[in-house]
Amino acid sequence: VQLQACGGGLVQTGGSLRLACTASGLTFGDTIIGWFRQAPGKERERISCISHSDGTTNYADSGKGRFTISSDNAKNTVYLQMNSLKPEDTAIYYCAADRMWVRATYCDYVRFQIWGQGTQVTVSS
Repeated sequence: VQLQACGGGLVQTGGSLRLACTASGLTFGDTIIGWFRQAPGKERERISCISHSDGTTNYADSGKGRFTISSDNAKNTVYLQMNSLKPEDTAIYYCAADRMWVRATYCDYVRFQIWGQGTQVTVSS
């Protein structure tokens, strides 16, 4: 089972990026997928989650109103659309998955077992 994250890059303040997390060896079914980020010297932060069990989504305050998580089950890919990017969004972004039936509301309680490699997002001021 692998998760492949891509879509990062360098963007100016106010710009947009769409990250993609593609799973291989894993069908979404009853899985929950999360996007996380870690900036240098900071702890990892959970950004957003989507539950494939019931379709619910959840966002951390840092991404509400700016980020949108979505899923294309046919492509086994979860996206994170990031708009109105700020320099403080600069970080390595990771996606993670766990096979469990859980609403996205409870994402912070999930011990994600499968992690992808990160993709760097840099927002210049």
